[in-house]
Formats: sequence, C-alpha cells, structure tokens
Amino acid sequence: MAKYTMRFTQFGLTTLKEVPADAEIVSHKLMLRAGLIRRLASGLFTWMPIGLRVLRKVEAIVREEMDRAGALELLMPAVQPAELWQESGRWDKYGPLLLRMSDRHDRDFCFGPTHEEVITDVARRELRSYKQLPVNFYQIQTKFRDEIRPRFGVMRSREFIMKDAYSFDLDQAGLDESYARMHAAYTAIFERLGLTFRVVDADSGEIGGSRSQEFHVLADSGEDAIAYSDEDGFASNIETAATFPEGTRAAASEDIKKLATPGIKTIQALCEFLKIDPQQTLKTLVVEGTDCPIALVLRGDHELNAVKAQKIPGVASPLTMAAPETIVRVTGCSPGFAGPMGLDIPVFFDHATLSMSDFVCGANAADMHYTGVNFGRDIELPDSVDIRNVVAGDPTPGGNSTLSITRGIEVGHIFQLGDSYSTAMGATVQTPDGKNQVMAMGCYGIGITRIVGAAIEQSHDDAGIIWPDALAPFDVVLVPINMHRSEAVASASEALYDELQAMGLAVLFDDRNARPGVKFADAELIGIPHRLVVSERGLEAGELEYRHRRDDESRNLKREEALNLLKE
Repeated sequence: MAKYTMRFTQFGLTTLKEVPADAEIVSHKLMLRAGLIRRLASGLFTWMPIGLRVLRKVEAIVREEMDRAGALELLMPAVQPAELWQESGRWDKYGPLLLRMSDRHDRDFCFGPTHEEVITDVARRELRSYKQLPVNFYQIQTKFRDEIRPRFGVMRSREFIMKDAYSFDLDQAGLDESYARMHAAYTAIFERLGLTFRVVDADSGEIGGSRSQEFHVLADSGEDAIAYSDEDGFASNIETAATFPEGTRAAASEDIKKLATPGIKTIQALCEFLKIDPQQTLKTLVVEGTDCPIALVLRGDHELNAVKAQKIPGVASPLTMAAPETIVRVTGCSPGFAGPMGLDIPVFFDHATLSMSDFVCGANAADMHYTGVNFGRDIELPDSVDIRNVVAGDPTPGGNSTLSITRGIEVGHIFQLGDSYSTAMGATVQTPDGKNQVMAMGCYGIGITRIVGAAIEQSHDDAGIIWPDALAPFDVVLVPINMHRSEAVASASEALYDELQAMGLAVLFDDRNARPGVKFADAELIGIPHRLVVSERGLEAGELEYRHRRDDESRNLKREEALNLLKE
C-alpha cells in the first residue's frame, strides 16, 4: 500500500498559479507555488510532504558524509538553560537574536540558535583523558534566531534546521587535522548535492574563533559578495578580503581652494555639481569610538567594510555611525560636509586614499568643500589602514592576479574555535603527563533548510524549479493522458508505475482528472527531472513520450528504450 502515497491525488500536494504577495525572491516564490512549504507566521514555515522529501534527501547526504568522516551523531536539547550562556559570556553578548524565556519557576532559558555551550558542557562531563580524543559530535537539529526582519522564505527564517558539529582535540595540531577532515567532508557533501559552490575565507562573527571558511552556493541573488581569482586560487568573502597600498601618487597640479557647495551632501551630488568622478573625492565618516568619536576616510567610490573597521583600535564594536549631533560637535558642521583636515579626533585613512592627488573633500563648514587637496602639502601624509570592501580589479593577496566578484549564498561555515569556550567553561582532559589541559574546539555548521532554497536560487527557469538529481523529491513523474476515459491508458500506466517502482525509482503518478497542460505545468513547476507521458497514440506506436526537465523539447522513445534510459 505504500506506493499509493506517490499518487498525486493522495499525496496532499497543492500547487499555486499566482505568486504570493509576500514572496520576494525566486526560491520563496517557487517553494510556495510548488507546495514545498506553507507560512505559519513571520519566519516560520511548515514543510509540506513534497518539501520534506527534499529536506530529508539533504539530511541523508549530510549524515552519510559526517558518519564517513568519523563524526558521532547525538541530539541535544533545543531549549538551553541561561546558566551555560552566562558561563560562556554570551547571554548578554548575543543580543536580541537570542529568544529568551522563563519556565514556571522563573528560571531563564533560551531557544538555541547554536549549541557551543551545550556541547562544551557535554564534553567536560564525558571526556576525561587525552585517550578519548580526537572526537567529533554532530546533530541535525531545529534552531531559532529572532531575526529582526525575517525575509526570503527559508533563506532568512527565524526557525530553521541545521547540522552542527563540534570537534575536541588535545592541541592546535589536532584541531588542524579535524578542521581539514571537515573541510573535505563538506566538499564531498556539496559535490554530492550537485551544487556549484565556492569555499571562501570568512569572518568568524558571533561564534568567534581564529579561522573560519564559508561554503557558498553561487547564485546571482546571493546576499554575500565573494572575491575570487582562479589564477591565484584565492576566494574570500569581501568582509575579509584584504586590500593593500598600491600605485604611486601623482604630483600636485592644483592649488587648494575652498568652494561653496550649497546643499551638496552626497558624493553623487558633489560629482554632478563639479563634473568629476567619485575616484577624485574623499568621504569622511564619523563613527562611535570606545573613548571618543573616530573619523574613517575613504575614496568616494569605495564602501566602508564594517568588519574591518571595527577591528581598528578605539573603534566601537559593533560598528556604529555617529549621531548627527556628534558629527556637528566634532567637525563643526552637519553631516555631508565633513572632511579630514583639522579634526581633533583620531583619523584613519584607507590604503587607496594615499595614491590620490588634487582631490575633493569636505571643508568642515556648512555648504563648503575643498578642491585641489594634496597629501604632504595640505594634509600631513598619514599611515593607512584597510577599511574598505574590495572591488573587481583589485590585486589578489599574492599580487599575481586581480580579483573578480561573484555572489553566493552561505550554506556552510567551519570554524576553528580554539580554547575560548573550553577555557570559559572548564572543559579539560588529562594529558599524558597527568596535567589538565583545556581542549581545542572546532565548530562546523550546515544550513539544511537553507540548502533547499539555495539550490532553487541556483537552478530554475520561468516554468519552475530545476532540481539537481540528488535533491529532486521524485525521480520520475508519470503523466497519463485521459486515463479516466481510456482503459488502455489506465492499464498501461498502472503497469508502468509498478515497473518503475520495482526499478527503485521514486515516481509521482499524476492520476488527476486534469488537462495535459495543467499536469505538464505542475511537473515543470515542481522540477521532477524525468517525465514520461502515456497516451493512446503512444501505445499504438509502442512508445512513451519522454522529456528531461532541462530539455527544451520532448521525444518519443520505445518503451524499453525509455526504461533503459531511466535505469542509467
């Protein structure tokens, strides 16, 4: 009887013709239209039967490769006591992303967004000797992060399913080996999933640690920009891609002048007013500091990199732009006219500014800018820092090539945590010489639910989803034409359905009494790789109509030919 769950009329599948109003990106639209998910509340989704089939396929591949890499599966509670987070120092640090709650005894808990604290508690209770190391525990578990603005369907939801793993080693050398093992396992996972991806150096963010890398599924709609060079074998999130001092500075050819620029507060407006390019301008941004405000100076066409900037000594973290009244107090003018000259606060210049000459900058006076400004004459030549995002054409760290920029969706992240959590929480083991030593930890996450959305973002067309074979909810959709009016079609379709299942294929039998066009449209929307059509005309010729989801046209094949194709 199990096979009947794969009949369209009994599978509980409802597709939508119209795009839901709240869906912003392709994956969100198609997942709702194809019946993979249904919205419960903001950032909360029910995975419907067909969507769950895809989700379980992702989980199965992840689980197989984690087991192959020697990791041990466990399952930790989703709800975690506040004491553990207070012990690690993250109860207050994690901020509003942490969903906090109290039980009937007024004890504080949170719904886990991640499980470093819990696994460290497990390790300090269970691991006593270096002989038990190395060990790697993993789970596939529901997480919750209270996003301020959940959006993009499962790509940025509040509740999601994640695979998180945690390695424990005696020292850094052991951690390096565990980290390399997980890097290889992740590479195998995304190759098996059939996704085009890149591994990039990244910032560790809220998790912390000394080294981290992200696995990105490449897609034009990706939120993250990736800087890469195939020639140099380099790839990095633009948050961490470094820039360097470059080029020589031309000699001054203009005198400095103070120019009235009434109401000109943006780089774009300034360039239009003076008929110059943004590369000829400086912009001065005032940010909050730990002791006093700090000025950050960039070339007009470059973007400030918050991750880099907040690592500058004295800059507040997280990076916070100064309030308008603060800017007036330290520059003497309203925002839009600030410049680096004459400021009585720390000023940091980006590397790229040092190759500029005869540039334009704010004059620290209302409606005024300077033109023809030069280092060494008008501004003392400063040291420079890296505080901007890289752009296409910047040199690679090796200097042998230039960077290109593409976009990606982060679906995996691996960290070397070191001993930060094990030290804070007293997770030690006894060494061969009888001493206690804190363990070196690694953390390795994969967004299970996010992978489904990312796969759709990477591969779709106007008709719907185009799944990689490894993720498709069904291998074949069987579409009989007018089976409710033709005994021959009904009988042949039932026999073919049984035979396909006996071959080990997952088949969706579209037994609906619906027009062929409706069935074809739903098959393309859902994205099932192979489609077989049974019709009276085809039966008379001993043929089945076959079409792969990626093909432009269908073709008629002899029955055995079609079955052999599917076997392959």
